[in-house]
Amino acid sequence: MTITTDRTVEQAKPRMLWLDLTRKCQLSCSHCYNSSGPEGDHGTMTIKDWTRVLDEAAGCGVQQIQLIGGEPTMHPAGAQLVEHALGLSLRVEIYTNLVHVSAEWWGLFQRDGVSLATSYYSDQAEVHNAVTGRPTHARTRANIERALTLDIPLRAGIIDTGDGQSVQEAWRDLEALGVTQIGIDRVRRFGRGADGHAPDMTQLCGNCGTDRAAIGPNGEVSPCVFTSDWMSVGNVHRDPLAAIVGGTAMAEANASIRGTARSGVCEPDQECKPGTPGSGCSPKA
Repeated sequence: MTITTDRTVEQAKPRMLWLDLTRKCQLSCSHCYNSSGPEGDHGTMTIKDWTRVLDEAAGCGVQQIQLIGGEPTMHPAGAQLVEHALGLSLRVEIYTNLVHVSAEWWGLFQRDGVSLATSYYSDQAEVHNAVTGRPTHARTRANIERALTLDIPLRAGIIDTGDGQSVQEAWRDLEALGVTQIGIDRVRRFGRGADGHAPDMTQLCGNCGTDRAAIGPNGEVSPCVFTSDWMSVGNVHRDPLAAIVGGTAMAEANASIRGTARSGVCEPDQECKPGTPGSGCSPKA
């Protein structure tokens, strides 16, 4: 794709960037928006590519990033990218399933400028485990407790998958643990959550691409992590980030989304912004 701009297209200045690092994950959640799992890979973006993107992001006004996937802590360069982002004075949120956390990652989680987000499905282990496909409830819950004990900023998203999930009980369980930033989201019909159907823009909130963009593991840029596998507006392997987010393709994609997306899915002032205070929108859905 050739990146073009003209005077009728307002130059985008994203403040927030998703680094959608990997399709590798220990889990195979039934609703995963990009179908990540144990068989996934880290794509074609190297550590050199990602650090260059971070440098470009800081240079064009990005203030905060979110590492997501897949499971970002499984990426071999994930920890190095956190260090690099902090060195650029970027705020970093890590969206992790909190199933396995190494000593190195616990150290990074406690750094100034870093916060966590995680998904939680039920206060009942068997229900939570049915969603993730593995016996993960005890580990995730214990690591939520540990993060709070260490005063690590953390928000939790409850994904309502239906099937007698007891969402309100999950909320109360998180509150009892001490989580204060809690949101509830529905399953978005992308990836495995689409159950074999084509991507549907009516599942989006309509604010995609506004002050934000996502970069996938193969370098494709899109307005949102929910669109990362099917709505590319450019690739950082070929073009600078600023040219892509300020280009005609991004503007046209944003206009297309605004024309079809459902309004009111997320609060427009808080939607999908990482860090604390957190948001009510959970991109893992």
